[in-house]
Formats: sequence, structure tokens, C-alpha cells
Amino acid sequence: MNELYAREMLAETCRRLYDRRLTVSAGGNMSVRVGEDRFLITPSGRNKGLLDPGDMILMNLKGKALSGGKPSVERGFHAALYAANPGTGAVIHCHPLHCVTLAVKGEAVKSALTPEGVLLLGEVPMVGYFAPGSRELAEAVGARAGSRAMILERHGAITQGADLEEAYNRMEELEFQAALQLAAPDAEELPPAEIKKILRGK
Repeated sequence: MNELYAREMLAETCRRLYDRRLTVSAGGNMSVRVGEDRFLITPSGRNKGLLDPGDMILMNLKGKALSGGKPSVERGFHAALYAANPGTGAVIHCHPLHCVTLAVKGEAVKSALTPEGVLLLGEVPMVGYFAPGSRELAEAVGARAGSRAMILERHGAITQGADLEEAYNRMEELEFQAALQLAAPDAEELPPAEIKKILRGK
């Protein structure tokens, strides 16, 4: 992806996440791939609803900044996901209220309450707690690189996709499923046979 266009799209996605209250203030971090071994990531400690294209920081897959600014402390797990998945074009990490509610309760998200959850998310693992920005967290996320979405215990949520739109849609769906689960705690997930039928019809 052209870097200038990628900067514009990343800033727009950050504003959309902020407007939908999927992230608040300086919370979370977002990135987009701009080459086989490079990606743009949001800066550390900045309100995601106020970022401009020029604020994004160019990184390589070793976690080294290639442009000015202070990159997000979570750059390690972004790099890990890109390195593991050549088809991943964007990674979004947010702290959506309902996802975090489940994360602090230690409850996994039930992603098969509706067909949309099955199609967009698949199984959503819970990553154990590690300090934000730590090597241990990056390694734990990287170990689950095959998941489209995951919950970080006592922390937040991560989604990845082929592009920013897909990663965004998965984050929005993940928060919806978490809210649905909290609103209907006794609801059962779709049976395995129905899940297979849904997936066959993709």
C-alpha cells in the first residue's frame, strides 16, 4: 500500500474507532502494513480521535522506528502478527468496554452466539495477563497469530485483517458479541453442526 494513502486511512480508522467508543483517549494502538517488512503504527500516549496522517510512525518487523516520533509501546505484538501472517494488512488493539468487562472477569468471548460472530471472528482465545508493552505479551500474542481476534486478560482486545476495513469490522463485531454475551449471559452458542453449515456457505 502507498505510504501516504496508508497514513490517511489509518488516521481515518482511528477517528472511526474513537467515534464509535471502541477506544477512548490515548488507549489502544492501530497499525497498517505498507510493505512486506514495514508497517505504520500510532504514536504512544496520543488521543486516537485527534491523530493526523503525519503522526503515524514507520516501523520494520524488528520493531525499529524508521521515522520520527515515539511509537506505541505495543509495537512488539503488531510486528509479531505481521511477521507470522503475510496476509495480515492491519492490526487493531482497543479497550472496548464490553470486551474489557469480560477480560477483567476472566471470561472468554462467545463468538458463536450469532452467525455473524462465526463468520467474522471464529474462535476468540483469551491471552493471559502480561504487562502492556512487555516482550512476554508480544510473544503470547504471536503464539496465537492464527486467530482473527483475541482478548487480553485485564487489558483489551486485538483484531487483525487483510486490510483496515476488515480489522475494524472484526473489532466492531467482537465488541457486539461481548455486549450480547453480557446482556444474555445464559444464551447458548450455536451447535457445532450449525456452525459447520454456516462456514460451508461462506
